[in-house]
Amino acid sequence: MEEQLLTVRVMRLSKPTLSTPIIVTSDPKDLPGNLLNNALKHDPTAVPGTETLAAGQFLSITQNFGNIYLGETFSGYICVVNTSSQTVTGVSMKVDLQTTSERIPLVGYRAGVKPKDLLPGDTLEEVIHHDVRELGLTMLICDVSYSSTFSFRKCYKFPVLKPLNITTKFYTAEADRIFLEAQIQNITTGPICLEKVSLESSDLFKVLNLNLLENGDSVFGHINMMPVQTTRQFLYCLLPQPALLADQKLLNGATNIGKLDIVWRSNLGEKGRLQVCQLDRQVPAYRDMHLSITELPNIVQLEKPFNFKCRITNTSERLMNLVLNLLPVTGLAWRGISGKHLGPLEPNKNLEIPLSLVPLSTGLLFISGIQIVDRNSKEPFVHDEIAKIFVIQDEIAADS
Repeated sequence: MEEQLLTVRVMRLSKPTLSTPIIVTSDPKDLPGNLLNNALKHDPTAVPGTETLAAGQFLSITQNFGNIYLGETFSGYICVVNTSSQTVTGVSMKVDLQTTSERIPLVGYRAGVKPKDLLPGDTLEEVIHHDVRELGLTMLICDVSYSSTFSFRKCYKFPVLKPLNITTKFYTAEADRIFLEAQIQNITTGPICLEKVSLESSDLFKVLNLNLLENGDSVFGHINMMPVQTTRQFLYCLLPQPALLADQKLLNGATNIGKLDIVWRSNLGEKGRLQVCQLDRQVPAYRDMHLSITELPNIVQLEKPFNFKCRITNTSERLMNLVLNLLPVTGLAWRGISGKHLGPLEPNKNLEIPLSLVPLSTGLLFISGIQIVDRNSKEPFVHDEIAKIFVIQDEIAADS
């Protein structure tokens, strides 16, 4: 096999790291005495005064290829060197990135780029940047051609790793509110700083960020540093847009929530960004009727009546003729008439009804026992544990 006249060299461009001293100490009473302690104090990489901490004061160049994580920018330096003793004519280079699903052209595909003649020791250089968007084994492919008839290929494989472990949960609450809980875990080999975690909702919802204090600062502080394997929990409330509330069928079918946008920095400021795939919630299985709470106090007093409001929505295709029955509730007593006729309710329409209860015991109690009967079909719809109410002692009784 004929020896090639050219050599390809590939290097990853990355920021340096802090050099760390080798910490070896001993007690002055031991055989080495203060020899090891003095050597550590004079180590140029150690921080004066904190020699026993694994923190350096100098930057060192990365000695290996390192880990590449999804969402980071891969930067590389590719160099074709004429290692022969003769001039090589017509040198050109093409660079592609082969992932598990596609081949991405990076270098050598621009129109008007002419081949280059290389004298002995001359180089053909390219710097590449590519945002890594796919996990798995990735291959950097370098095709070099010269002298019109000669060519060769060099391939460099590296894995793209997962930087964050993200889990999400959905909760449907009163008044058709949806809560999204997102847990983000750092599974890289070093600490990272979360710069941004936001929920970009679809047009059907308005997002309320519950991770901020009253002054607008993050609950995690100005710098959200995450050591290895630690987890941060974020909470968002999604409020349906008015047009969505007006159409219960559209609300029931609204599964598209939005996307999580996460930005972090690692090492000495290297940036990474992930946008989680479209989040879809599992819509609760509604029957022909849906009941939700629109107004409800959080705390009430023992034996003092409180009022709240419910919204009844006809999700069927038929006209309903409704009757309200109030069933017995543990710890609560209804105020009002059971068997009240609410009248007709057309398909996809809603009706708000005011209700009142008297707390009979303290603690966290469930509001239950609302039965709506459709007189046309004779079908009863019983709604239990639709909300919680916290009952406290009367203020006068508490003072005594």
